[in-house]
Amino acid sequence: MRIATAAAADAPNLPDGPVKRTWESIGQNYKDPEWFRDAKLGIMMHWGLYSVPAHGSEWYVRHMYGNPGFAKWHIEKYGALDKFGYKDFIPLFTADKYNPDEWAELFKKTGAKYVVPSAEHHDGWANWDSDITEFCATKMGPKRDLIGDMAIAVRKQGLKFGVSNHRLNHYDFINPAPNVDTDLNDPKYDDFYWVANHSDERYQKFLADWVARAVEQIDKYQVDMLWFDIGGESRNTDPVFLKVAAHYYNRAKEWNKEVAISAKGNAFPAGMIVDYERQGRAPVELTEYVWQADDPIGNKFGYVEGMELTTPSAVVWRLVENTSKNGNLLLNISPKADGTIPKEQQDIMLAVGKWMDINGDGIYGSRPWKKYGEGPAADAAAEQAAKNRAAGIAGRTNGRPTGGDVITGGGVPRAGYTPQDIRFTTKGNTLYAFAMTWPGDQMVIKSLAAGQPMDGAIAKVELLGHATPLEFTQDANGLNVKLPAQKPGDYVYTLRITGLQLDTGNIPQ
Repeated sequence: MRIATAAAADAPNLPDGPVKRTWESIGQNYKDPEWFRDAKLGIMMHWGLYSVPAHGSEWYVRHMYGNPGFAKWHIEKYGALDKFGYKDFIPLFTADKYNPDEWAELFKKTGAKYVVPSAEHHDGWANWDSDITEFCATKMGPKRDLIGDMAIAVRKQGLKFGVSNHRLNHYDFINPAPNVDTDLNDPKYDDFYWVANHSDERYQKFLADWVARAVEQIDKYQVDMLWFDIGGESRNTDPVFLKVAAHYYNRAKEWNKEVAISAKGNAFPAGMIVDYERQGRAPVELTEYVWQADDPIGNKFGYVEGMELTTPSAVVWRLVENTSKNGNLLLNISPKADGTIPKEQQDIMLAVGKWMDINGDGIYGSRPWKKYGEGPAADAAAEQAAKNRAAGIAGRTNGRPTGGDVITGGGVPRAGYTPQDIRFTTKGNTLYAFAMTWPGDQMVIKSLAAGQPMDGAIAKVELLGHATPLEFTQDANGLNVKLPAQKPGDYVYTLRITGLQLDTGNIPQ
């Protein structure tokens, strides 16, 4: 069992501040940023050396050395593993068409409020201007600060900027197959591959290096979010986690900024927004804690030739489901090695942005209602949630898929939505009701039936994107709203209901 020692936590030497290196102190000094709670939609991306071969997945480096079938593909295309190793993709990662201002404009048009590019994935390549490693974007490959340039462009658009850090997995990520000649043991690349020596002393050096890189990302770019691809229940690495977290939150006090760490499971027992990898692990019920699900725009995180893409409707459904349950959607895109975002991905993003232009009033700055929704999918989700709890698949630290036969993780029905499927959000005393598919000439909201305990009286019902208020009646069956003949857009349709004094239950507002 590997444990982080005091030596690993002591390097680099960092100044002390009001936030101490204890979970208690971090918890006392942390509050989920209001900007995150208001944002609802973020953009993530996987972009690095693996974007050059664009084959298999962003785990290319692991598979090319450890999977014989994968290695065969690599050898046929690029040459023997000891002649053309992973490091030889560096000069091919040119990003020569990268225009961060165009990217940032696209992100804003998508409706995103924060952006979290990959500073470093499991492969060990650094996309930022690093003083710690030679294997970084300013010294090799693109010869420019990909992260720094994006930070400037994104903030110019008024968006929040973070980075994703996947480095902790790098130490064990490359597992070469036995008796295969590779470039992995070349001492010139020892600090890139990290496979030649796995002694305990070397591991402590790696952890100290992990701290130094995280601190460099914090200090150079004053990131609004530090996203880690780490999780689990082990406390063996607490000394280094505490060091980074305390430093980050002390810096935030100096900057007078709201910032957050986001990671999986129970990686940071305090001071963390929980992240669920892929929508399939997202909660299927309303939570009292805020969270986000990182979900790819296709069937891969990194760009792969021929990758299958999702649809704008699927992205919108996930966004509405998450928002109604106190979560965000962190949509991952997959740029190419030359620095372009494929048009097919851009088309999806712009379609989502067009939907947000009409319906964003019910998304941005909203908070959950006392119930997140009604209809067949919500009923199925309640049954699935009970099964999940019985099986221990629930709660903040869950990392397993939450779906079942009827719904997927996050609550999206496998057979599609019905006109009875409705999701809710609030903003003050305004209630928003999202029809997850077009109901036809009338929308019935059972949760607002006459006789239901509620304060106030419904004064007005509006359909976002429609010019005039709608006619409605209220009886024992529900709130009955007459809809116009013309749909105001696509995918999901939003009613804005005013006049009630809303009870939001136990959900912090």
